Amino acid sequence: MEAPYGTWSSPIDGRAVAEDSGWTYSLVKVVGDDVYWSESRPAEDGRDALVRRRGAAAPVDVIPAGFSARTRVHEYGGGAYTVDGDTVYFCNDADQRVYRVDPGGIPQPITPEPDVPFGLRYADLTIVGESVICVRERVARPEHVNELVTFPTDGRVQPRVIAAGHDFYAAPRISPSGAQLAWLTWDHPRMPWEGSELWTAHFRDGALTGERLVAGGPAEAIVQPEWSPDGVLHFSSDRTGWWNLYRGDYEPVTAVEAEVGGPLWVFDESWYAFLPDGRIVCTVFSDGSDRLAVIDAPGALRYLDLEFTRIVDLTTDGTRAIFAGASPTREACVVAADLATGETEILAGETDAGVDPRYVSVPRPLEYPTTGGKTAHALYFPPHNPDHRAPAGELPPLMVRIHGGPTAHVTARLSRELQFFTSRGFAVVDVNYGGSTGYGREYRDRLHGQWGVVDVDDAVNAALALADAGEVDRARMTITGGSAGGWTVLCALAFHPDVFAAGADYYGVSDLLGFVDSTHKFESRYNDWLVGPWPEAEALWRERSPVNFADRIRAPVIILQGLEDAVVPPSQSDVIVAALRANHVPFTYIAFEGEQHGFRKASTLKRAAEAELAFYGQVLGFAPAGGIEPVSIEGAS
Repeated sequence: MEAPYGTWSSPIDGRAVAEDSGWTYSLVKVVGDDVYWSESRPAEDGRDALVRRRGAAAPVDVIPAGFSARTRVHEYGGGAYTVDGDTVYFCNDADQRVYRVDPGGIPQPITPEPDVPFGLRYADLTIVGESVICVRERVARPEHVNELVTFPTDGRVQPRVIAAGHDFYAAPRISPSGAQLAWLTWDHPRMPWEGSELWTAHFRDGALTGERLVAGGPAEAIVQPEWSPDGVLHFSSDRTGWWNLYRGDYEPVTAVEAEVGGPLWVFDESWYAFLPDGRIVCTVFSDGSDRLAVIDAPGALRYLDLEFTRIVDLTTDGTRAIFAGASPTREACVVAADLATGETEILAGETDAGVDPRYVSVPRPLEYPTTGGKTAHALYFPPHNPDHRAPAGELPPLMVRIHGGPTAHVTARLSRELQFFTSRGFAVVDVNYGGSTGYGREYRDRLHGQWGVVDVDDAVNAALALADAGEVDRARMTITGGSAGGWTVLCALAFHPDVFAAGADYYGVSDLLGFVDSTHKFESRYNDWLVGPWPEAEALWRERSPVNFADRIRAPVIILQGLEDAVVPPSQSDVIVAALRANHVPFTYIAFEGEQHGFRKASTLKRAAEAELAFYGQVLGFAPAGGIEPVSIEGAS
């Protein structure tokens, strides 16, 4: 049926988006014959369930409703549970205490109740005999305190500090003999992907002695220290400009111009795992996609031909690689891949994905010229819907999507939120701007001191490249992003006011000066690297903050914010709303009770997607199909 772009009806509606939290499965672990994973459930108020699959049996929950395995250490969390035999230990989101669940039992807290809500937080749990070793974050002023602690698995003794003095800790890992502990540290003003240190020490009677710096430094990022079954420490380092795997004292295991590793945004991520015969299975990221490989010998990688282009939290049961994966036509699922044959089995997220593949837009990699004669990267999703075609000569509106971080990246995977728009006639370009991970340290370092410049230029140039190629309508280009991506949206609208017809800012940064005292510890000095050191670069912080240039914004903006966001607090949205109102820029502001950084509830996900589409329809002059509720645009003529 012929219909203008933007008006197409689609089975990928707001309810479908609400069933997709973005990345449903994570923290995959193998214990004996059991596979465990964390599962995000928007329909259950966004709680993180823990699930076990035993052999060929159906998956079962291992923590009851009312509990959510999520930690708020660094606010982004990760590493919220571990398993010892049949006993599960997890951090409960409601109070941030560590709980123990024995077979057939109910969760019991084994860490003390804090004096203030969420005052003691734990992450990256490791079991050592009858003790737990983990990262603890203590709420304090002027800044939270991070340290390594240990406590008995039955909770009879209070946690005891075993390592302190650094600003941040991660990845405590015990050797097979139980005699050595390895861990990571880094200090302000660095983020862990700028530089971190790998340490080891003797561990005996619950104490550390003989600390030794093994690897890393101010300009070298280390991730995933792990002990091999024969007791050799392995780790991934970006010392060559790419994250590669090493063992011992920097003996190379891989030497590829690709990434065997990534930024440490959350705890307990895994890019490699040991096989019983001494080989290693790993993920390798390049050209916007992950690949699975077996390291048969140092430097000898054998790639498996799999459909999956996103592979995270990799582990193994000895003969199969087990991971959370996705592809351009398959949503997130838990996968077991036979390392000899390449055959795969879906352990969770069954083949009935809930999205008809006929309506899925498959992306193509896009390389395009950007400022300074450089090349930037993106994924381009054309509009696609088998039930509709556009009138002859009409070009589609474009949505430019900007990922958060900003030190992160997007991959070619099926996203219901994105397909919600492509199946209605939008073209979408997902931008891996300079500063994104996955393209080497040199590409990542393009953003050093240039946040608000390089990311914005790459977003603008992606849109103009597609318009110049005649693939999208130059007059109907929009830009959307969350968190750091929301910052880029606001900067693009303020500093390139003639490019975009509308913008959507999801919990984005608008005022760097307001960030000095209001954001969380983990990122409190991140702007020193992204823009310039505080307070010496205060003038530059003001020059980059889009709130100070709201008078230049011409395009209408929709702003969406969680009211419990501790990363980008509501004040950041409040000040841009006030500036837009004062400068008579049309805007819509929607705030969500009970939402933190990144929306998790089904009702929020549905409302946000439909509101953004309705907003574009009202601004660009089309009527979305499906009876989507209009939004109120303050200041619209």
